[in-house]
Amino acid sequence: MSRRLPKEQYEHTLSYRVKEWLKGTKDPFLGNVEMKPQKEFQEDRKTIVRRDREKKRLFEQIYDIKHNPEIRIFRRAYNIFSVLFCLFLVTMLLLAVSDLPKFGNASNPVNNEVAARYIENGLQETGAVNIVTGMILDYRAFDTLGESHVLFVATCTVLILLRLDGDKKGRSGVGYVMENDRIYEPKNDMILQTVARIVVPPIFIFGIYIILCGHLGPGGGFSGGAVIGAGLILYLNAFGFAKTERFFTQKTYRRTSFCALACYALCKSYSFYTGANHLESGIPLGTPGAILSSGLILILNICVGIVVAGTMYTFYVMFRKGDY
Repeated sequence: MSRRLPKEQYEHTLSYRVKEWLKGTKDPFLGNVEMKPQKEFQEDRKTIVRRDREKKRLFEQIYDIKHNPEIRIFRRAYNIFSVLFCLFLVTMLLLAVSDLPKFGNASNPVNNEVAARYIENGLQETGAVNIVTGMILDYRAFDTLGESHVLFVATCTVLILLRLDGDKKGRSGVGYVMENDRIYEPKNDMILQTVARIVVPPIFIFGIYIILCGHLGPGGGFSGGAVIGAGLILYLNAFGFAKTERFFTQKTYRRTSFCALACYALCKSYSFYTGANHLESGIPLGTPGAILSSGLILILNICVGIVVAGTMYTFYVMFRKGDY
């Protein structure tokens, strides 16, 4: 049985110091580590005068709204055109709404023709077993073309807003500052890299399968492209930008997206032209259920999948690093 130490002797023991440190009442390094006080920053008098002079000159030349005629003219024109544009937009919307049929009318196309046409004649007219794919990429292919262009324009906007400016030699604003980019690159996580080596190839194969079989069952370009984009993001997180940019760079995305959108537009422009003029397109629909069937839907699915996969990956890269 241990005896109880006096308080003065107990305060000099290691267990007491550890206890006080855990409680936070006493720092064991306080007074034992050499610390130098920080000197208060004092700005040079010449620097202060020069900065105030430049600021005053800037406000006088650029931000002097009261005495700047260009700004006054621009503001007046901006207000006038804003009002005119709003009036024009409201007028066009009211005219469009006034021509719409009454809501709930039994003779509306949505109640008697559209849905029945998709269900009853979808397989015969599009050749796609998946009615949803036939509707999106055949009956409403023009709308899907617009959605793909919206994704491309949104990616271009993100590139413009988040891209870091480089120097005159074209080096990136982040890359040339940090030669060893350990902030954005993975920390050599062996578990993540091992899992990525096993999982990423099946993800790519599954995404390709969803795109190629979108006209035969559930799937299509949007869902398959999302799966491939997720695989690219996982590969990037595991192995970093250096290895990923060996096969997928900004030029790769721009070229593949442009080719996919151009191919989509050319293919459907031909179909739009023949359909509007009541001409036979000459594109065989094939045997329903076969992989090479449904006319141009397979090609359009591939184009949409390329755009969606590249858009997902580009969004992630720009929001993560601001460089591509």
